[in-house]
Amino acid sequence: MAESLRALARTRWRVAIGFTILMVVIYFGFILLIAFNKPLMARLVTEGLSLGILVGALVIVASWLLTWAYIRWANRRYDPELERLRGEAGR
Repeated sequence: MAESLRALARTRWRVAIGFTILMVVIYFGFILLIAFNKPLMARLVTEGLSLGILVGALVIVASWLLTWAYIRWANRRYDPELERLRGEAGR
């Protein structure tokens, strides 16, 4: 039982760290583009919309999607397994 709980905790940490690393890469990639390639980010996609604004909005959307993916994973995998382990512990 205790080993199963530790394994579940390790899995949760791996998933959380993976999503965190992915978000950090997305965010710092955006910041590095702003810092080192201003002409690219200043390029107009359409009148009144630069590539920098568009990519910035996509960074925000990416954070929402990653949050959604984590919640979906937790609801489908983590929470049911945790409930199963709690049920075993209550016997």
